[in-house]
Amino acid sequence: MTTLAEIDLERDKVILRRARREDIPAIVALIAADQLGATRDGVRDRADLEAYEAAFAAIDADPAHTLLVAESAGAVVGTMQLSLLPGLARRGALRAQIEAVRVAESTRGSGLGAAMMRWAIDDARRRGCALVQLTSDKSRTDAHRFYQRLGFVSSHEGMKLKL
Repeated sequence: MTTLAEIDLERDKVILRRARREDIPAIVALIAADQLGATRDGVRDRADLEAYEAAFAAIDADPAHTLLVAESAGAVVGTMQLSLLPGLARRGALRAQIEAVRVAESTRGSGLGAAMMRWAIDDARRRGCALVQLTSDKSRTDAHRFYQRLGFVSSHEGMKLKL
């Protein structure tokens, strides 16, 4: 296991590490543990698990993507994905996209989410990114306040087209 960072929280020590295949059920459970994720994520049958396993394999094989977990006392208590996106805009700037940030309900308010975000921002900086971006569903007002406290600004209007 390669530890990316150690985080000392008031109650315990958490390590950030690259996710492993066996973490998939815990990661999916974190993603599905809210009002939005509950309607679109979760492992209900073998086909669901196979879809998540295929996605994990693609992420894990590509060095432009880091899927990480936060582990405390052997349990996964947080996750996020950091993806590096090359582009021509901003004179060919490399961007970091942060996705699927989740912290277990039992660990919220401990500072873990902020520590995970600081790690991601620092990693993006180390890897030469010009900016870090993320999207957050409009209904996630608590998440918006969290990201704003970290210095993120709501600078663009995002759009999606469901396929």
